[in-house]
Amino acid sequence: MHSLVNVSVVMRSAEFDRSVVLENAMQTFMELGYAKASMQKLTHATGLHPGSIYCAFGSKKGLFLAAVSHYQQQKRDAFEQLFHPDKPVLTSLDELLADTVTQCLENTCAKVCLLTRSLNEIEGQDPEIATILSDNLKQLETSLAKHIARAQKEGENVRNDDALTLARFFTMGIYGMRTYAFTHPDQHILSTMAEQLIAAIKSRDLN
Repeated sequence: MHSLVNVSVVMRSAEFDRSVVLENAMQTFMELGYAKASMQKLTHATGLHPGSIYCAFGSKKGLFLAAVSHYQQQKRDAFEQLFHPDKPVLTSLDELLADTVTQCLENTCAKVCLLTRSLNEIEGQDPEIATILSDNLKQLETSLAKHIARAQKEGENVRNDDALTLARFFTMGIYGMRTYAFTHPDQHILSTMAEQLIAAIKSRDLN
């Protein structure tokens, strides 16, 4: 079971620290999935009474969507720190892959991407959630495409293919590594996969 942020049980929704509650809810959904994250487990994880959850978020679904938004904000912040405009894009991509390998080797919860896990579980059951999750993944592709296009414009060793196509390929590789790590949590294997992924988007003329 994952280690939860220490949070005191509160009686009224106005008294809780929203960021702490969302962090604990996020970790619970990542570990158990949407369906198995029962209200009982969520109240235990967040320290809130069911009434406080319903008052603040409307429902389990509302709490889940708020947790997804919290997760995405963390990912966006980390992404923007990696892709500083004064740093070569290929360096940032290398660092992104290195971070992915590290996360894959840490613990089961860290290997899980909340978006892809939930999308695989929920797609076809709740179109609204599936659309929100899918849109979040597309935002990653769009951000990567923007930086890959910058790398092409600035003459970095990147293939002169459509930037969005390269971004989609890169995104597929990242999430493929996360899935593969469940049965092959080997640093050498994962690092080799990362090297092959970055090599695949480099210009063959300059390699």
